[in-house]
Amino acid sequence: MTSLPIAVLGAGPIGLAAAAHLRARGLRPLVLEAGPRVAEAVRQWGHVRMFSPWRYNIDAAARALLESRGWTPPEPEDFPTGAELVARYLDPLAAALAADIRTGVRVTGVARRDMGRLRDAADREAAPFTLHLQTAQGEEAIEAAAVLDCTGTWSSPNPAGAHGLPALGEAAQEARIAYGIPDVLGAARQAHAGRTTLVVGAGHSAMNAVLDLVELARQEPGTRILWAFRRPLGAVNFGGGARDGLAARGDLGARAQALVETGAVTALAPFLIDRVAAQDSGLAISGRQGTQAVTVQADRMIVATGFRPDLGLLREVRLALDLAVEATPALAPLIDPNLHSCGTVRPHGEAELRHPEQGFYIAGMKSYGRAPTFLLATGHEQVRSIAAHLAGDAEAARRVKLELPETGVCSTDRAPAAASCCTPVTPQGTCCAPKPELAATAPCCGVA
Repeated sequence: MTSLPIAVLGAGPIGLAAAAHLRARGLRPLVLEAGPRVAEAVRQWGHVRMFSPWRYNIDAAARALLESRGWTPPEPEDFPTGAELVARYLDPLAAALAADIRTGVRVTGVARRDMGRLRDAADREAAPFTLHLQTAQGEEAIEAAAVLDCTGTWSSPNPAGAHGLPALGEAAQEARIAYGIPDVLGAARQAHAGRTTLVVGAGHSAMNAVLDLVELARQEPGTRILWAFRRPLGAVNFGGGARDGLAARGDLGARAQALVETGAVTALAPFLIDRVAAQDSGLAISGRQGTQAVTVQADRMIVATGFRPDLGLLREVRLALDLAVEATPALAPLIDPNLHSCGTVRPHGEAELRHPEQGFYIAGMKSYGRAPTFLLATGHEQVRSIAAHLAGDAEAARRVKLELPETGVCSTDRAPAAASCCTPVTPQGTCCAPKPELAATAPCCGVA
């Protein structure tokens, strides 16, 4: 086993940080990236400006490796776009780790050598992992001493349908539907200029898409924006505004809320989508507002309803996943939006990310399952702790530290402009309990 590499699936920000930590520990990483270049998912949202500044987005081990090669870090308080994150940080990091990276390699399956998921053998943990790969040259199998799945969730967006399933007809109309945050001011401009777009979703991705469409409407007459929420409008969480520890994140939510309140966009709330059908050159989107059936016409849809993990390649790995969030049972209560929405997550690392399959971990955005609150700094601490554990440094693996800025709001059942109900209940700032003076009017998220 000591002669085998540690496989890192995905060459995004967290996969590359994992490789840097493993190398710093004297271990041999092998990063496997499905795309033709590193950070392929980040490149797809390269036009989006992040609401976290550089100081939260650069991993410590990656910084040390880069600075040893003469790299000059960006200004810590500047806010990068996705493209700048790639150009100024991830591409240089990939160059420093080039000997440990293979691109154009899709992992199609992970298992224990000679042991399916069902087999319960005394020597199971002593067997190496077998990974099946799809490359331009065909299929291939390799072995690894341990596996870190850092593939993220970008390629697995949630659908528009109200039940967690794609709406009827959604797949058939995919040519008129975009997922995530399309570049409506750039590459996707012609698809939306002078047309009506329905945006579905209430999170930061939806807010970014709506704000870009509003800017497009200022430039292109006839551009109209509909914004569909699954919750009643009074229950939509636009964030903590000026109370947010990340000012840019608070501003994003405040600007989005103002668009709804001033009528700059047409809000449909609640609107639960059941069917998407072609109508003339556009779409007829049918659903329900309360008990009333409603059909909305639009030329295009942007579905920004979050993401979910693709677990298909892990069918032969013994996983432990929370029934709702699809994170590990130890991590799920810390991030479940049904419990809290603070964005202040208790420090966690290798211990909270363990699965029954020893030596296998899911890190980064995929470790959060369906929860929406992930920040890069979280993933950096995850892979630091995992690398320490794999190197045999149990004390360093346990010594986790994670300081994330609070969102300034800790309830999804809020009135407009409600004060924050978020009160830390641990020294690390874990939410949530309501402030006593707000307990009667601003129900919070319950104690995790």
